Amino acid sequence: MIVNAQNLVKRYGELVALDHFTLQVEEGEILGLLGPNGSGKTTAINCILSLLEYDRGTIELFGKPMRPDAYDLKRQIGIVMQEVAVFDELTVQENIDYFCGLYVCDKKRRRELVEEAIAFTGLEAHRKFRPKKLSGGLLRRLNIACGIAHRPKLIFFDEPTVAVDPQSRNSILEGIKRLNREGATIVYTSHYMEEVELLCSRIMIMDQGRTIASGTKEDLKAMVGANEKISVELLAPSPDLVREISRQPFARNAALNDNILTIYCSSGAQNLLQVMDYFRSHSITFGKVYSEPPTLNDVFLEITGKHLRN
Repeated sequence: MIVNAQNLVKRYGELVALDHFTLQVEEGEILGLLGPNGSGKTTAINCILSLLEYDRGTIELFGKPMRPDAYDLKRQIGIVMQEVAVFDELTVQENIDYFCGLYVCDKKRRRELVEEAIAFTGLEAHRKFRPKKLSGGLLRRLNIACGIAHRPKLIFFDEPTVAVDPQSRNSILEGIKRLNREGATIVYTSHYMEEVELLCSRIMIMDQGRTIASGTKEDLKAMVGANEKISVELLAPSPDLVREISRQPFARNAALNDNILTIYCSSGAQNLLQVMDYFRSHSITFGKVYSEPPTLNDVFLEITGKHLRN
């Protein structure tokens, strides 16, 4: 097991940021760590990395206790935080060389690793640029290059695609998948649910400092009964129809917004057919019909609630 954090407790005065939080990550996984703002994700990561003291619990990385002075373990870890952390005075190549040099002393080996990181992130044409001359997407890619140049076995990505264009986002996600294929174990946090659904082999959702759900995306969808959502354009909408539809075996509930009836379906492969049969048998006139599979976003809102967080 690469990460084994057990029963972590972290308090800030009366505020409990981590409440007996446990996180286990197996070798070769891409684990998605999700939670609303203030749920404790960043606190948990900082405690696991020994960047923050905690009140109770145990942390082992690579089967060894993690401590602030465990430099043998830290050399195997890469960190790509949400806030870009590079030196404006240094070029792209110099920045990558500096951060790689924190872990690799041998100059020849470091030159090789820097070149690999530049090629990996597609920064060959920008190696002599300073950060202020880079676009947002290129700056994110530089941030990743600095975090992974020393070839870590465990990498923490904290929202690496915030505020980047679609092309850069795609490049970053493909790079993360490639790192995993090459042997890296990854912990990935993001508010972009489609990214987590695409990348992660397992997902953990936390809130108020605790783990509230964990499993594959299929496990989580089954846990909350998230199933197909069918939207029907009605020509003559009626509030009574919502009540009647909600009582049908194929429906968990339904909602009417203007002339669009949304039906949240129960488990079953024939939901759309049953909806159409119901409308025809009751001579209800309708227009366009849309069927959507359940998404991780549906699961996240069901588990953590829909109210706004600060």
